[in-house]
Amino acid sequence: MESTEQAAWDQRYAGPDLVWGSGPNRFVAGELAALTPGRAIDLGTGEGRNAIWLAERGWRVTAVDFSAVGLARAARLAGERGVSVDWVHADLADYEPAPGGYGLVLIAYLQLPSAGLARVLRAAAAAVAPGGTLLVIGHDRDNIARGHGGPQDPDRLYTPAMVTAELDGLVIRRAEQVMRPVPTPEGERTAIDTLVLAQRPA
Repeated sequence: MESTEQAAWDQRYAGPDLVWGSGPNRFVAGELAALTPGRAIDLGTGEGRNAIWLAERGWRVTAVDFSAVGLARAARLAGERGVSVDWVHADLADYEPAPGGYGLVLIAYLQLPSAGLARVLRAAAAAVAPGGTLLVIGHDRDNIARGHGGPQDPDRLYTPAMVTAELDGLVIRRAEQVMRPVPTPEGERTAIDTLVLAQRPA
């Protein structure tokens, strides 16, 4: 049974244009470009732009989302770009990535209520293999008052402390607010994001 939230994202992804564009998120590219490729999982892949970028760099990528429309668009884009990604249609509320299974676990702008996000973060941390990396990026809670765009529900927004609290067994390399320029018809605005980069000791 498709949830109301799934239906809303399906509708959003059904438009004529890519919602997020075809290139990777700026922080994904900046933090992950130098990593040695291995197995990666992208939790909440949407239209697949980050998963496809990783696959182009030699990663073996599994990408999970609950929007069948988003995944279909992602698969078409991957085909056009000549890369293969294992697209998985699943709700992260009950999806469990393989513990210790991935050299890279990515969560980028996953919009869930805080209790659900905490569960996904714990599962994501457990999925990081020894020596592997977890990157989490999301709209920061300060974005409502001081930033631009993003969800306006504080319960769906991130803080560095909230993310790191769920990452048992990982070493935190970065946990901070980052600024992201956003072009708008009125000129450039600045969005405030949370960025957390963590590693499991080898």
